[in-house]
Amino acid sequence: MTTTDTTADYSTLKLDVPEGVQTVTITRDFAATPDKVFRAHIDPELFVRWCGPDSITNTIREWNATTGGNWSYVSTDDRGEYAFFGSFHEVRKNERIVQTFTFEGFPDAVNLEILTLTDLGDGRTRLQSTSVFDSLESRDGMVASGMEHGIVEGYNKLDHLLTTQ
Repeated sequence: MTTTDTTADYSTLKLDVPEGVQTVTITRDFAATPDKVFRAHIDPELFVRWCGPDSITNTIREWNATTGGNWSYVSTDDRGEYAFFGSFHEVRKNERIVQTFTFEGFPDAVNLEILTLTDLGDGRTRLQSTSVFDSLESRDGMVASGMEHGIVEGYNKLDHLLTTQ
């Protein structure tokens, strides 16, 4: 994938969008232990501080980060509000989160997201997240929406948050 964005640091993100397959896989290393990266994904007060592009503010509506729990939040920027919701299928401490993801603007499009954390030693963690879309059209629409920019800026914020935790 090629990007023209020059303000965000894309050097540490690997985004795999295979031709003809309904998946997107994101791989990113963090200079933090798996427990810190995991906590930033399940603690709603931390999650809202790093998720998404710099231009948005997130507000949690519901959050129960346990196996069988659910989540919902609203992202706001100068163009409006964007609401998202899903269910946690599996939350395995410091290792794995499996969840659904739905944008309320397209309620028929549901993604399955599988996030795994690998301890790289020396206080580093590799995050790999694979999203399985319900169709190629949904996947391509998400990629075309600028998701890469939001991911890069979000993970840059997470880097900063992890150094201050």
